Amino acid sequence: MKMDVLTLFPEMFDGVLGHSILKRAAEHNAVEYNIVNFRTYADNKHQTVDDYPYGGGAGMVLKPQPIFDAVADLQKKSTSSPRVILLCPQGEKYTQRKAEELSQEEHLIFVCGHYEGYDERIREHVVTDEISIGDFVLTGGELGAMVVIDSIVRLLPGVLGKEESHQSDSYSTGLLEHPHYTRPADFRGMKVPDVLTSGNHRLIDEWRMKESLRRTELRRPDLFDHMELSAEQKKWLEEIKKEHEEH
Repeated sequence: MKMDVLTLFPEMFDGVLGHSILKRAAEHNAVEYNIVNFRTYADNKHQTVDDYPYGGGAGMVLKPQPIFDAVADLQKKSTSSPRVILLCPQGEKYTQRKAEELSQEEHLIFVCGHYEGYDERIREHVVTDEISIGDFVLTGGELGAMVVIDSIVRLLPGVLGKEESHQSDSYSTGLLEHPHYTRPADFRGMKVPDVLTSGNHRLIDEWRMKESLRRTELRRPDLFDHMELSAEQKKWLEEIKKEHEEH
């Protein structure tokens, strides 16, 4: 996958893309990052990329020309038709489902804004997707782009080593992930559930599914609104609800 990022602060990405899984993914040719300062596309001698908003108001607005020209240049060099993603608090709320959808693409272009906002013509004529990572406002789109990039790259084939590593993640199954334990089995009197040390993988899988259902019911019951549970899962969920009512 090719990922281009248009930003006024390219140095912000050095630490994130240069470490851990994101670094290894690039080293193993699963992904290619290209961080572009779109100020270099400005068509004026001072390389200004923002201006005052028509009609007045606080803050500055990103001009259309630098971003239009930067995206057009990247598209011209592409061997596919890239999705152009605008990081914006007005965009659709980002989900694991969206990450899985975008992970199937060959080429993504991220546009990271700053200042008060974007000239509306950028949204209307350049962008294919608008994404928000939550109902809050950041100084710029860079941190949002980093979050989205991380969530996509870890889904690419071979990046995590074991495909099941991400298939059992929270939200990938529609449920929150079950609890995890490691050695020692008894830590200061706090013991690992016996089933996890039993060696019985059928019972372990059943325990994990029940705990995923339990955790989702307690913390994010709204997720069940978008899920099709099996008959067995429905039965377990009813048992879990009864347990909570009794306590």
